[in-house]
Amino acid sequence: MKDMPYADQKGRMYPYGEFFPPELSPFAYNETIAQEYFPLDRNGTLGRGFKWKEPEEKNYQVTMKTNDVPDSISDVKDSITSEIIECAHRGECNEQCTRVFRIIPQELSFYQRMELPLPHFCFSCRHAQRLDQRKPLKLWHRKCQCAGEKSENGVYTNLSQHTHTAVHCSNEFETSYAPERKEIVYCEGCYNAEVV
Repeated sequence: MKDMPYADQKGRMYPYGEFFPPELSPFAYNETIAQEYFPLDRNGTLGRGFKWKEPEEKNYQVTMKTNDVPDSISDVKDSITSEIIECAHRGECNEQCTRVFRIIPQELSFYQRMELPLPHFCFSCRHAQRLDQRKPLKLWHRKCQCAGEKSENGVYTNLSQHTHTAVHCSNEFETSYAPERKEIVYCEGCYNAEVV
């Protein structure tokens, strides 16, 4: 394989030790977790030599519109588990929306026990919304915001004495918190002095 490496349809070479070419994958790009971390549209996926799977057309008959789902869990009857509920996105999003969903008995029991309202979105849309809350896969170079007795912006008052005493901490580090975010970012030493 070192003398005769595999060449894919785009002419990329895969000698011994390289990962398998995408054209040999049994899964399409939009069916893998890669779509969650590095989202691509159909054209971008095909342009890079990956497979794309069009969603299967399903003909579920909606028995309950999103607007008819009760806002309070105390108003929900056990018969909701037999309903086919319309997703609030109605397939008009880029989140692999299934357009409809069902509530299973165990899920209903959980919502009742925790006193949570029923969802208005299908699982795929809810999963995409949770992923959007993550910090990006990027690190920023930052300085510790501990200014001695308080944080740099004066919002937080330190509860303990730090090793750098009353002067500004000089530690620099990489963090997933962007500089424009409102969170106060301390170095490991200052953080441990406050928390441990």
